[in-house]
Amino acid sequence: MAKTDAQTPRERYRTQVRAEIKAHAWEQIATAGASALSLNAIAKQMGMSGPALYRYFASRDELITELIREAYRSLAETLRKTSATDADPADLAGLAHALRGWALEDPQRYFLIYGTPVPGYHAPEDITGISDQIMKTLLDACAALTPDGPATSFSAHLEDHRDWAGSHPAPPAALHRALAFWTRMHGVLSLELAGHFTNMGFDPAVFFTAELDELLAPRA
Repeated sequence: MAKTDAQTPRERYRTQVRAEIKAHAWEQIATAGASALSLNAIAKQMGMSGPALYRYFASRDELITELIREAYRSLAETLRKTSATDADPADLAGLAHALRGWALEDPQRYFLIYGTPVPGYHAPEDITGISDQIMKTLLDACAALTPDGPATSFSAHLEDHRDWAGSHPAPPAALHRALAFWTRMHGVLSLELAGHFTNMGFDPAVFFTAELDELLAPRA
């Protein structure tokens, strides 16, 4: 008989319970932050004993890792969808708006991976691999642009300080553009999502676009 991918009733139940645990975890994170995440508190909410819940997630860090892994994969897929093929890299404007849309959809998910690190938590190596996929998408887009303007001292610095880009062949000017894009877009998003623009009297979406336009403008 041909094999199927259908889960057994026990596997379906385990999947459902893990999903419920993660839903409660997100509620805790939204209320008190990831550093306050408590498996015992989640167990109490679900009417389970602590030891019973630990059969689904062996530790707080394992649960945090699962949430971070899902968040990174979600963002990586969102950004990847802006490009049809590897031979047709996404444009930076498309990436920027995709990033903002993803962040606004679930601010707590955004802050879990780009906010203050969780004290005492150390992400496993596979998390770095997923985040590297996101940076690769950005580097592909920057490398596809025609270089403009003279070389900068920081671009020259990146000739010998490009470990963060892995094996990506992007030239130093593209590396510089990628870093500028990543830091400025995240800077604006982090302030917006944290509420720092509230009551300042301007539209954060317009400000985001203005910053993006400046990043994309040809350099003299």
